Amino acid sequence: ETLKCPEQGDRIMMQQPKYLNLTAENFKSEVIESSKPVLVDFWAAWCGPCRMVGPIVEELASEFDGIAKIAKVDVDAEPELAGGLGIQSIPTLLFFRDGKVVDAVVGAQPKKVLADKLSALVPVESRN
Repeated sequence: ETLKCPEQGDRIMMQQPKYLNLTAENFKSEVIESSKPVLVDFWAAWCGPCRMVGPIVEELASEFDGIAKIAKVDVDAEPELAGGLGIQSIPTLLFFRDGKVVDAVVGAQPKKVLADKLSALVPVESRN
């Protein structure tokens, strides 16, 4: 997909995000049934700390592309999904392996903390 910049007439390639947007409809197939570890970021547009974590999650999506799934859930759009998983504060990041929550982080964290937790879930043979 390309966009035109009216001022310059340039064509800009739009990159598709490497993370998934989860809904109640695709959560089971994308997370519970995933053969890869999954990091799920529960966020909302009005949440300041979520806006700090968002770019980190997007970087992790590129770095772990092919070896882990990175996904986001907008808690305002999917309140039942968030509530069903016991999300009470945002940002909350849940780490899934084999369909089960194996780790969780509440609040903004440095990228290294999240990357280390995700790396620990990736099978050794999948790592670079």
